[in-house]
Amino acid sequence: MDKFENVTVIKKANTYFNGNVTSRTILFKDGARKTLGIILPGQYEFGTAEKEHMEILAGSLQVFLPGGRDWETYKAGQSFSVPANSKFKLAANEVADYCCSYIKE
Repeated sequence: MDKFENVTVIKKANTYFNGNVTSRTILFKDGARKTLGIILPGQYEFGTAEKEHMEILAGSLQVFLPGGRDWETYKAGQSFSVPANSKFKLAANEVADYCCSYIKE
């Protein structure tokens, strides 16, 4: 899906790590929630209460998922999922553009 139609966009940015990671929240009529964001070069750790599905739109990220043994690289066009109630690490060597879907289980 290249675009979202008939959605509500929250204007205020979600900012993390002194502005190195930013996103905007998109709300859908069916209650679904996504964020569209940018990750600047650096290494970050996130916690999530909900299951997340991260789609890389541009750039690449190295990801260390819960229960993983090694860092894995995800490039534009690829995606990964993070289980609910967990922490995961991201490392960016370049600017990465992403879409995160929050999945209620």
